[in-house]
Amino acid sequence: MRRIRIVFRLIVVLVFGLLFHYVLPQHDVVKVTSTEIIRTDFSAYNRIFYAQADSGGSEQPTRDLRLINTQKQRTMLLGFIPTGGSHVMVYRNEDTGWIWPPYFKFDSSDLQAEAANLAKGDEWAVITHYGWRVRWASIYPNAVAVRTVSGPDATIIPWFNIFFFIFLAAALLFIRAMWRQFRERTVDPLLGNAEDRVDEVQANVAERRGRFRRWLNTWRSKDNQLPPE
Repeated sequence: MRRIRIVFRLIVVLVFGLLFHYVLPQHDVVKVTSTEIIRTDFSAYNRIFYAQADSGGSEQPTRDLRLINTQKQRTMLLGFIPTGGSHVMVYRNEDTGWIWPPYFKFDSSDLQAEAANLAKGDEWAVITHYGWRVRWASIYPNAVAVRTVSGPDATIIPWFNIFFFIFLAAALLFIRAMWRQFRERTVDPLLGNAEDRVDEVQANVAERRGRFRRWLNTWRSKDNQLPPE
């Protein structure tokens, strides 16, 4: 049972870890090299990794997809841990609208124009994005913002992720405290009453068995007292 609980907890941690890694904003220091628009046909296994059509447009099985091509210098895992070296990275640029994840992005055209303007110069920029880059499945992270920085060693402070994890830790502690109070006030008394009831039932059963055995013993004693024929 203990191993089952450990495995269950590991699965829960893994699932939420992957979810947070996909949804929370991450920051890449890049140099934008070009922008393009391609026609994309979605498949059954990669469709869930794309947002909806741009706000005001209708959803179609195939549509144009804006891409931002970059030379990535440095990646901040969840905004905290520097990872990776210099290599190319491609981002998609889609509206998220009012759906999941809740970035409420409606300015993909403006972001594409900003990226195209950066591609003309030699400036470094920070692209804020969510999602993963899976090359074999043609999945791209979605860029939600871009801004220029002084250079490839610019310091990035992930304020949103910091406040999010602080809020998450506080919420978990609050839920844990509420559960402990609920258990002490409601669950434990119910369990105690149930255990007392079980003890009473077992005591009654034992008493009835004792009475039945004593009754049987009286008949046995009468049989032993009968005179031989």
